[in-house]
Amino acid sequence: MLSLDDPRWRELKGGYRIPYDASAALKRMEHGEDVWDELWEDLHHQGDVGEASYAAVPHLVRIGKTLSSRDWNFYGLISCIEVERHRKTNPPLPEWLVESYQQAMRELLNIATSDLQLVNDQYTVWSILAAMALAKGELKLGALISMSDESDIEEILEETDAWSEQYE
Repeated sequence: MLSLDDPRWRELKGGYRIPYDASAALKRMEHGEDVWDELWEDLHHQGDVGEASYAAVPHLVRIGKTLSSRDWNFYGLISCIEVERHRKTNPPLPEWLVESYQQAMRELLNIATSDLQLVNDQYTVWSILAAMALAKGELKLGALISMSDESDIEEILEETDAWSEQYE
């Protein structure tokens, strides 16, 4: 895991394909500040992610694990980064980050499994399910869940199973 004090953060690119030092926001998050809007804004942009996005994931999981509760932002942002990491136009996961990134995804699965039993908010439940699928290596399923809303799911079910005619 790249230390939050490592000077390389200043060179890593975020979602806008320009350097974004995510370590500053992650440090503020460690101190209890709500930085989700900044992280969503700067770690991804219209499907683009970068090395700063990937390097943030192990820290998001590490910090998220210490929180008393996690909402859709936690699972949604990590899921977004993981899905977009596979987009052909995004950079590959750097070798120096592979081990800590994979470990973070394993830890994410454990956190998600616990949280799923506790939450009832629809957006958080869906974000958890997407993160769980992605953490298990189910990219297409995780992408489908994370990129869909209730109307998308209804449309799929109607087209494939005539849902409204077959189910209550």
